[in-house]
Amino acid sequence: MFQLKNVTRQFGKKVAVNSVTFDILQGQMVGIIGRSGAGKSTLLRMINRLNDVSSGSIHFGDLQVSSLRGAALRSWQRDCAMIFQQFNLVPRLDVLTNVLLGRLNHRSTVLSILNMFTREERIMAIGALERLGIEQTALQPAGTLSGGQQQRVAIARALMQQPKMLLADEPIASLDPLNAKIVMDRCATSTSAMASPSSPTCTRWILRAIIASASSAWRMEASFSMVRRRS
Repeated sequence: MFQLKNVTRQFGKKVAVNSVTFDILQGQMVGIIGRSGAGKSTLLRMINRLNDVSSGSIHFGDLQVSSLRGAALRSWQRDCAMIFQQFNLVPRLDVLTNVLLGRLNHRSTVLSILNMFTREERIMAIGALERLGIEQTALQPAGTLSGGQQQRVAIARALMQQPKMLLADEPIASLDPLNAKIVMDRCATSTSAMASPSSPTCTRWILRAIIASASSAWRMEASFSMVRRRS
């Protein structure tokens, strides 16, 4: 089980996330829904430990995520994949290499520096692109793709980590309905997935929703609103 206990994040005097407590059962997809500026992305970044918590704690099973340092923190960031709004691809590298970068935390430093990937890893990367319907772009520079294609490349890279938990910040913001369905189907296969959806399309997959408020005393509700289940 994944748990947040009284998690707060402050930037100076501004409270971005205020005393959030909730849990996610293994295999659930949970949506964080709220207006721009409510703190949704900040919360995801704290879970991935890109931002530290100001107070409170984050747990994944027996692991206290919020206190990890060094190699243990790198291991968590390998197991907790993040799909960013900005994609964070390397434009000059081809799509296949960008996807393979999702394996870096599974490899030795020497192999990573030499950019050497195994045949099995390359097959895995092609498979990830095929499942997202963009295998034909494998040898194109990532910078030449459309926004929607780049978003799917970023998702394929996250799935290459074979994560225990998947965090997705606006995962279908640049996609048409057909490709949004493909992406959400892939995200739903994660053991435990969490999204920050901006579209009603997401509600078909989400089992629980957390409502975020942009008030100065911002907090996520511990009681969840149930939304439509996957058909």
